[in-house]
Amino acid sequence: MSAYRKKTVGAALAAVLLVGGATACENGKDAKKDSGAAAAPSKAAEKPVEVAPAAYLEKTKKKSEEITSLRYTMSGSTSGQTVSGEAAMRLKPDVAMSMKMASPEMPGEGAEIRLVDGALYVGSEGKWLKFDLKSMDPKAAEQLNSLGSAQQGENPGDKASDLSASKDLKKVGEETIDGQKTTHLTGTITLDQMRAQSATGTPEAKERREKNLKALEAQGVKDMTMDIWIDENDQTKQVRTRGQGTKGPMDLTIKFVEFNKPVDVTAPPSDQVVDLAEMLKDSGEGSGTA
Repeated sequence: MSAYRKKTVGAALAAVLLVGGATACENGKDAKKDSGAAAAPSKAAEKPVEVAPAAYLEKTKKKSEEITSLRYTMSGSTSGQTVSGEAAMRLKPDVAMSMKMASPEMPGEGAEIRLVDGALYVGSEGKWLKFDLKSMDPKAAEQLNSLGSAQQGENPGDKASDLSASKDLKKVGEETIDGQKTTHLTGTITLDQMRAQSATGTPEAKERREKNLKALEAQGVKDMTMDIWIDENDQTKQVRTRGQGTKGPMDLTIKFVEFNKPVDVTAPPSDQVVDLAEMLKDSGEGSGTA
């Protein structure tokens, strides 16, 4: 695999519910009567109820529990490398993923990652390398799975849960993205806050968020600013994370373009695949070396 493809692959692998508002209250004993005329509604009663920022996050967390599949695009930079690509993920009934990443150095070139049937495939131009997670050394398999897994952290509910730990969470305003009206929230969070927050939720969510924490730690990121745009259906439309790592700045935007539509991921044709485990076995090194 050429150097720029290796670089592309590296980039790819790399609350409370509060509702406030003014409500009008009439006291029959103290209210002034106006000879049969209806009392004019107070200005406070005409104001819409203002939803606190945490309430938006709580709604999108609950909505995310219904997600069975999703598609998203990504753009920005991480660990000093430019990132651009798209992914399709199936979460239920089994996990599968197809992720296409553009080359940061050669326009039109790139690599693809597929996770299907317990195997991770990395390749381009009809040539694939297969990592069979079942036959590999458990520690090596866990590392690959944490980098390439469809559960690695692009679940909208996980992002909302992370941001809910922010001490300076606030609503920026209303914005339109791709024709959809959204509510823009922002806040800063530390990895320690994310770690404490990751103790909540389902076992699957805890596992995903733990992998995401490890990926951030590997980049040397200690804290970051997160922006989330939530649409009128309480779904996360876009997430932007910014921080500083030891290998360079991180500024990554994930845009969710589709939810709960069929995602079909298949393994590449066998004649285009080199099985790493088999290759190591033939060389006498064994799959544990992977």
